[in-house]
Amino acid sequence: MTSALLSLTEDAWQGRATAHRNRVERYAAPYLARRSAGQKHPVEDFLFTYYTQKPGQLSRWHPGPGVILTGAAAAERLGWKFYRAATPAELSASEAPDSRSGVVLDLEDFLLQRKEAVDFARIILGRTAARPAQFGCFGLHEWAMVYQQEANEVRHEYLELRLGSSGTDQVVEDNRIRCTHFDAYRFYTPQALGLNELRPTRENQRDLEQPGCLHANMDLYKWAYKLSPALPSELVMDCFELSWRIRAMDMQASPYDLAQWGYPPIQIETPAGKADYVAHQRGFGAEAAVLRGRLAVAVAALTGA
Repeated sequence: MTSALLSLTEDAWQGRATAHRNRVERYAAPYLARRSAGQKHPVEDFLFTYYTQKPGQLSRWHPGPGVILTGAAAAERLGWKFYRAATPAELSASEAPDSRSGVVLDLEDFLLQRKEAVDFARIILGRTAARPAQFGCFGLHEWAMVYQQEANEVRHEYLELRLGSSGTDQVVEDNRIRCTHFDAYRFYTPQALGLNELRPTRENQRDLEQPGCLHANMDLYKWAYKLSPALPSELVMDCFELSWRIRAMDMQASPYDLAQWGYPPIQIETPAGKADYVAHQRGFGAEAAVLRGRLAVAVAALTGA
């Protein structure tokens, strides 16, 4: 593999690690406090409960490939997965050739063990970016998840439906539903599955994902953390924070009454609400396009593509 070319002093990389932990703490600390108290939050828990990356994992800072971490504190990482001691040749080729030791990402081992994840990320990122964005879903996936739900199968028992059950069902029946995202579609009620014009599956995900989809854009965080520690943690957190903001908007457009939680509704059952939804969706799509491009470049760099 290509030798590392950049060496960071202990003060330099510890500073970045501390900044990263502080950035994560803003989101993780309230979640952990709620969890300890047995409390739930319909918006702000999601990234820690739906996705598999836990707060402790997210808090660990990684520089990505091609970076040697020097100093006594770096030795701890020799016990972390996908890290190894830098070779003398790598140390001499770095920007701090006087360093006697250092720790670096073991990219060769990472690619050996995570080849499937890297390949899938490259495919899903590239194919999604290549498709035209669609902006006519109006967040109806959340409504389809509670369509004609049975009393014993209430999705979020602690939340009220803003329009009630019958009003929610009527919105579903009055609108065209064309969700392209499997991980939203799979949570539809059985009664709603046939109302979706498409049939997303895990197998056709790479052929249906499109860059206007809120959930596809939220999942940039998933593709980023699944490639950790081979991606810089700053990029992972950029994806996390975009996903966090999308989640808030997604739930504002949902059928739930979240006003008491500080999230006023986007009333997608009205023309004005639909227009508001599309405006937000376009804005997030533009932000996600930039991050998707950054991720694609980073993934290509891992394999030298």
